This record gives sequence, C-alpha cells and structure tokens, in this order.
Amino acid sequence: MSNNSRASLDQLELLLAERACERLVIEFVRRLDLGEPGTVAELFTTDGSWEWPGGERRIVGREALRDYFGGRPVDRLSRRMCTNILVTVDSATTASSTTYFATYRIDGRSDSLPSPRLPANIGHYEDTFRKGAGVWLTPSRTRFRGGGGATERVAPAPAAAVDGQSSAYSGGRPA
Repeated sequence: MSNNSRASLDQLELLLAERACERLVIEFVRRLDLGEPGTVAELFTTDGSWEWPGGERRIVGREALRDYFGGRPVDRLSRRMCTNILVTVDSATTASSTTYFATYRIDGRSDSLPSPRLPANIGHYEDTFRKGAGVWLTPSRTRFRGGGGATERVAPAPAAAVDGQSSAYSGGRPA
C-alpha cells in the first residue's frame, strides 16, 4: 500500500470515528427526549459514568444509569437543542467531545401544548468515547450547567373542548 493510500485510509478512519461519536451524542438526545430514557444506558460502557460536577451527582455503571434514566417521571416532556458537537479523535479507540445544549423541560405534560418558556438548563456536555469490538461507547459524560434550575411542574390544562378539539390545540394549528 502506498503512503498516499495509507494517508487516505487514515483520514477515512478518522472521519468514521468522528461521525460515530457524533451519532452517539445525537442518539443520547433522541432517547432522552423521545420516550426511551432507560435505554440511554446502552450507549455507555459497562463501567460508564454520568457526572454533574460540584458534588451534585455521579452515577456509575450501566445498571445504575438504566435505573436513573428509566425512573424519570412519565409525564416529563423534554427537548434538547445541541449544537457545535466538536469531536476530537485521540487514537483508533479513544475520542472526546464537547457539545453545547439548551434543555426545555417540564413535568406534568398533558395532550395540549405547553405555553412557551425559557430553557430549564443551558450548558455543555463533555464526553469521552472508547471503541471496543468495533463499537463506539461512552465511558464518561459530564454535564456543565451554565444556567437554569429545577424542572418546572405544570398543572394540567383545562379540558375545555370546542368542536371536539382542545382549546389549546386545534386541527394541527395552535389555537
């Protein structure tokens, strides 16, 4: 194999590693926000950890992560906006990333749309990644919160209906 071919292969492997790690970050968000929070643990190594610095919390191990995220309130509605996923590939089997986020979240959701509100949290994640048996997983995730607070609990919207539609949402259009 020529040096040019080897360099092209190295670049391709680097790009594939970056994309695999980016997909892990995106898959975290999808699972947390779209109803599969207990399965987030599958994206971690068996000894993986999720940490909130400053002594807030540290959850270690896939089973503990499954219990933590699977125990979220069933009436939680959350949506994360993640931007600037910057992946740094350190070797053929290790990488890290920084991702900025804003989380919109309430507890007490109902079938109606909640009124607009500010994000519950803003900050960034720092992740590490490790490739084993051909699969990239996360050994550690640290959440740094730059702003925000506790998740708001909202009261259920009144069930007043007009022509069979909720007063908060009508025919695919906000009322």
